[in-house]
Amino acid sequence: MINIPKVKVGIVAVSRDCFPESLAVNRRKALVEAYTKKYDAADIYECPICIVESEIDMVNALEDIKKAGCEALCVYLGNFGPEISETLLAKHFCGPKMFCAAAEESQADLQDGRGDAYCGMLNASYNLHLRSVKAYIPEYPVGDAEDCADMIHDFLPIANAIYALNNLKIITFGPRPHNFLACNAPIQQLYNMGVEIQENSELDLFESFQKHEGDERIPAKVKEMEEELGAGNKKPEILEKLAQYELTLLDWVEANKGYRKYVAIAGKCWPAFQTMFKFVPCYVNSRLTGMGIPVSCEVDIYGCLSEFIGQIVSNDIVTLLDINNSVPKDMYNESIKGKFPYELTDTFMGFHCGNTCTKKLCSNFEMKYQKIMARALPIEVTNGTLEGDIAPGNITFFRLQSTSDNKLKAYVAEGEVLPVATQSFGGIGVFAIPEMGRFYRHVLIENNFPHHGAVTFAHNGKALYEIFKYLGVENLGYNQPKSLPYPTENPFK
Repeated sequence: MINIPKVKVGIVAVSRDCFPESLAVNRRKALVEAYTKKYDAADIYECPICIVESEIDMVNALEDIKKAGCEALCVYLGNFGPEISETLLAKHFCGPKMFCAAAEESQADLQDGRGDAYCGMLNASYNLHLRSVKAYIPEYPVGDAEDCADMIHDFLPIANAIYALNNLKIITFGPRPHNFLACNAPIQQLYNMGVEIQENSELDLFESFQKHEGDERIPAKVKEMEEELGAGNKKPEILEKLAQYELTLLDWVEANKGYRKYVAIAGKCWPAFQTMFKFVPCYVNSRLTGMGIPVSCEVDIYGCLSEFIGQIVSNDIVTLLDINNSVPKDMYNESIKGKFPYELTDTFMGFHCGNTCTKKLCSNFEMKYQKIMARALPIEVTNGTLEGDIAPGNITFFRLQSTSDNKLKAYVAEGEVLPVATQSFGGIGVFAIPEMGRFYRHVLIENNFPHHGAVTFAHNGKALYEIFKYLGVENLGYNQPKSLPYPTENPFK
C-alpha cells in the first residue's frame, strides 16, 4: 500500500549530573540491543549524546537525531534525568515524542547503581505540562530494557499517525449533500492538528473527468478491474467510465498534493453525481482505499480523516460504514444466540453502498447497481457500486470528530464481524461489540456522533486511544463494561 509513513525513532538517553552518566549510557545500549533482537532495527536510532544538565548537550542531541533522519523521538530516562534539558529537547523537536524510564536492575546494586528514574518521570511530566508539550507516556512508563523496547514498539503506530497528520492534505469535492448535516466538518481543528484541506467544486472534478475521456491508460485500468471483479463483474458496460474516473482522481491527487506527503479524499456521491457522471463512484472509492488513499462518501471530512488514521495504525485497508440497522430477532436466534457470547443489543449491521475494498469482503462480491438510489433514478445511472458481505474477523469501530464549537471528540470500540450471512444489499456485515447497546445510547447518541464510523480490520483500540489523547481529545468514549456505568446511564433499571 502507498500513502503510509514509516518513521524512525531517535532514542536519546538523559542523565542528571548528580547520578552516574554510565547508568544512562549502559541502559541505553541494553535498550537498543533488546529492541533490535525483537523488532526491526531500522525503526530506531541510538543517539550517542547523553544529556546532563546542559542545554548545549540538548542542542547537540537535537541536531544529531535530525541529521540521522529521525521523525520521532524517545526521551529515555536512564537515571533521574534533567527535567529542564530533557523537556526542552521535546519542546524543540518537531515531531511525535514519548518518554519512558529505566527500572532498577537488581537488589544487589541499589547503592551506586540506583538511578531513581521512577522519580524522574514525575518531574519530567510536570515540566512537560509547564511547557505545554504533548508527549506519549505509556500506561506504566518504567521498565527494564525489554519492557522499554516494547513501549517504543507500541509508540510506533502512534508516531506514524501523528507524523502523517502533520503531512496530510484532505482533498474534498463539493459541499455535503442536502439533508446530511451529519457530515458537518468545522475545519479549525484540522489546522490545529496540522492537516491541510483543499476544498474543490464538483464542477472542477467533472471538467477534469471529461478531459480524461479517451485517456490511453483506460484499457489497462479496465483490465485491472476485470481481473479484480472476476465473476462479480455484473456491469461490464460501465468499466470504461469507472476507469476514466479512477484516473481522474489519481491524477488530481498528484497534481494537487503540493508539499504534502500524504493525501485522503472526501468525495461527493449524490444527489447530482449519478445524473451528471452517469454512474456511482463506490467501486472506484473502494479501489483507491485499497491502494492506500482513503476515500470517504458524502463529503465526510472527519470520516475521511478517521479512515486515514486507521490505515496508519493498522497498516492495512480500512473502510467507512454507516452504523446502520439492527439485527432481526429471528436472525439473532437462528445464527448468533448460543453460538457467540453476545446479546441481541450487542449486534448491529454496518453498511455502506459499496465502498469497502474487495479484499475485505467475502468471495461472492458483485459490482452492480445501487439499490437505494435506483428507487428514485433510472438504474443505468446508479451502476458502479460494490456489494458483498464483509469478511468475518476482528474489527475496531471508531471516529474522530470536531463539534460545531471546534472541540474534538472521539470514540473507540473493539469487536468483530460475525460469520453470519446478512441476506441484504450493499457492502454490509453483522457486527458485534460488547455492550454495544449501552455504548450506542450513552456515547454515540448522547455525544451527538454522526452515523458514519471508520473501521479497521483488527483490534487497534490501544493505539487509537493513545493517538486521540495525544491530539488533545477530552471527550473520548469507549464501550464501558456493565460494572462501569456511564454518567448519563439510568441506575434504576
